[in-house]
Amino acid sequence: MKHRANVLISRTLFASIAVSATVATASAEGGIENRTIGYALTSARWAIHQTADGKSECPEGFNEGPREQFKALFPNGGSVEKTQLAYESMVRYPLDEPMKFPYREARGPTGLGLDLDGKQGPEDFISPEGARGIDNQLFRAIGCTRLFRTPDGTYAHFTNMWVKEFGFNRILMELTDVDSLSNDDSVNVTLYRGRDRLMQDATGANIMPGGSNRIDTRFGARFIHRLKGKIQNGVLTTEAADVYWPWAVFFRRPGGYEMRGLRFNLKLTPDKAEGFAGGYADIDSWSSQLVRAWSTHHSSYGGLSQPSLYPVLRKLADGYPDESGRMTAISSALSISMVQVFIQHEPDTTLAAAEGAAKRK
Repeated sequence: MKHRANVLISRTLFASIAVSATVATASAEGGIENRTIGYALTSARWAIHQTADGKSECPEGFNEGPREQFKALFPNGGSVEKTQLAYESMVRYPLDEPMKFPYREARGPTGLGLDLDGKQGPEDFISPEGARGIDNQLFRAIGCTRLFRTPDGTYAHFTNMWVKEFGFNRILMELTDVDSLSNDDSVNVTLYRGRDRLMQDATGANIMPGGSNRIDTRFGARFIHRLKGKIQNGVLTTEAADVYWPWAVFFRRPGGYEMRGLRFNLKLTPDKAEGFAGGYADIDSWSSQLVRAWSTHHSSYGGLSQPSLYPVLRKLADGYPDESGRMTAISSALSISMVQVFIQHEPDTTLAAAEGAAKRK
């Protein structure tokens, strides 16, 4: 009996050592399980290079918003129809009667984002790290509007907060066929929308890695996208792909951005991923989403004149020309952060049906 007990103890100890070795190996490989690792979006802001006082990128100061323009347009007041409704018409139809107020674009050589076209042009920026050819004309359009700047810009603050809090914005990224988070010549990247809340620490202010999240295959089919990528020196880069990026504000205003030629450049660790998602934002859907989600009242807090902004977006658009040659999209970048999560899949038949529905749309 004693001999059998010793054998049992020995086997248990051996199994324990084997499990520890497996865990150590998995840890050495960067937290990868079955050649797969998942991440969930926790932060997303339009990438804006900004100095402390804004003098470098906005030497003429920041843009004026609806209140200042309203006062200049209607100094003597008037009826609701001829003042408030007239201004709201300009918001919805900004080309019918172009605004005649000066608009300040961001200047200077420094910008954040990615080289989207593989070229170096006169309008391109240089990153703070010295990378050239950065394409981010959206920064030029919104960089001198306080609403989009941090830390006090209300749009930048609240939309980033709602990335963590709103299920509609729950973007999941799953890397498969991964051998190493340091270097891997070929990995598959799939974007999903998640169904579950993110795991928070005791303060509720920080998102913890290691949670789990189910895929929304019923209502999130249009957000499923597959990209090819590679990892070099711990940085994931992907090939360009058209992506519909979910974006909701104020709980009841879901929508999204049509991102053309979107690609990722993310520094990976077993616990998080940080960097940029860069691509060409369709200017009509970008502007429509902003107008639908962010009222003139809310725009007033950050100096955003929506009727003044739209013509600037058209002027600075630098991608995807239509039949007439007019550019329909503007280069842009989102500064994003993600934490590691375990992505739970539905049965293959359910996911296949969801992807089929997304393609039909």
